[in-house]
Amino acid sequence: MEKKLKIGIVCYPTFGGSGVVATELGKALADKGHEIHFITYSQPVRLGSLRKNVRYHEVNVSDYPLFLYPPYELVLASKMVDVAKHEGLDLLHVHYAIPHASAAYMAKQILKREGINLPVITTLHGTDITLLGRDASFEPVISFAINESDAVTAVSQSLRTDTYKLFGINIDIEVIPNFLNPTPINEDVVKEIREEYAPDGTPMLIHISNFRPVKRVMDVMEIYKRVNELKPSILIMVGDGPDRSKAEQFARDNQLNDVIFVGNVKNPMELLSAADVMLLPSESESFGLAALEAMASGVPVVSSNAGGLPELNRHGVSGLMSNVGDVDEMAKQVFYLIEKEERLLKFKDQARERANAFSLEAVLPLYEKLYDKVLNS
Repeated sequence: MEKKLKIGIVCYPTFGGSGVVATELGKALADKGHEIHFITYSQPVRLGSLRKNVRYHEVNVSDYPLFLYPPYELVLASKMVDVAKHEGLDLLHVHYAIPHASAAYMAKQILKREGINLPVITTLHGTDITLLGRDASFEPVISFAINESDAVTAVSQSLRTDTYKLFGINIDIEVIPNFLNPTPINEDVVKEIREEYAPDGTPMLIHISNFRPVKRVMDVMEIYKRVNELKPSILIMVGDGPDRSKAEQFARDNQLNDVIFVGNVKNPMELLSAADVMLLPSESESFGLAALEAMASGVPVVSSNAGGLPELNRHGVSGLMSNVGDVDEMAKQVFYLIEKEERLLKFKDQARERANAFSLEAVLPLYEKLYDKVLNS
């Protein structure tokens, strides 16, 4: 792509995978000379400090006495219109169907009345389909917003299939997987983490999520309990959410004193680099960005075989997989990995190699090609 574009990116600015990928995509596009405009209600957590070719436009939602709930979708659409007109956007890339794609449709229609054509690309990330898709009240809006997009992508073949199954979709959905744009690792920090939590070489397990029920955090605790009985180990729990208190209580009740809850971490790569095995027993996982981050750090993943995980985590290569809820089997798999150092090191090398297939260099051109196709269609 020769032309430098002005691209609006709409995403959730949180620690979730969709926000992380959208932010890293924007940063990578900015590094290639494109002008990126993030439009969201707070600065994305992975955006960092002021960067060349990056602008941030905050969506402010006032507390109107007339409304029981703040009308975020309407304010977001108005902000999209404002940024598109005054910054001269070439296209809008929205991450997550609701409310971003529906707000983008409204903005596009407003701009069309003013003689401005703004193509909209929608990227589906997961719970906008697998969770909201089970709620019939959302179906007409999600189907409409997806079908009215100029192009649609999904982060895995599994999510693409689910979207067609759950919604009345008559537009082609292109699979463009999530990617990783690794930041430099401070090896001194990694060494300090090991010295702090596992100074004697004790195996270190790790789990990263938003601690919602779909992540099956209590399965993580059950797996760790069984592993710890076979081989003393450490468990680092990264993130926060509704099931954290239950997990903490489980650790106290079972005297699992080597479970450390560290809360949300903006960049978990140093913690991952210090770990030996990642636990991801999710009930549903459209891609599994945390698993990719682990693999890129040389950490094999013991996961469920749900959703898009089999497309990422190759059983017997980058890690091991079991059926959802089979905590006994997953515990055996973790023990298998940490039982022998030579075997663990082999899996670590294989995990890194597998992660290379999802590098920024491999995935970014797919988005640029899509932008070019949409703008020239």
